Amino acid sequence: MGILEKIGEIEREISRTQKNKATEYHLGLLKAKLAKYRAQLLEPSKSAGAKGEGFDVMKSGDARVALIGFPSVGKSTFLSLMTATASEAASYEFTTLTCIPGVIEYNGANIQLLDLPGIIEGASQGKGRGRQVIAVARTADVVIMMLDATKGDGHPAGY
Repeated sequence: MGILEKIGEIEREISRTQKNKATEYHLGLLKAKLAKYRAQLLEPSKSAGAKGEGFDVMKSGDARVALIGFPSVGKSTFLSLMTATASEAASYEFTTLTCIPGVIEYNGANIQLLDLPGIIEGASQGKGRGRQVIAVARTADVVIMMLDATKGDGHPAGY
């Protein structure tokens, strides 16, 4: 069972568990496990031949467009609105942990749209799976940098 399956299993357990004083401790343990697994996904393993979860998707269609931006700026919502793909969007950061592809058909052309995980400061040094995100973006024909207009100057200066 991979990390993504474990994360899904824990999220299902949290949603099934009744929230009251008697279950607070159990829910706290589940949330701690969830945070640990998400951290493992965000930081690639240091061991030299370790095989991780796949990140890049096969290139298809006539063009490839990558959506890049900070966490929680609307990349998944945009993908869901523009394509038939359902990309999970939630009120917490790093909802998207892998590359999620979608396809737009426009005037007979198939355009592959990639929803990438949010990039954070230090991404070029590998923080938050930044190197994988950048590597996928390099394979794209077009890169769309998405920002949250409501944050104004609240975005980090660099990555």
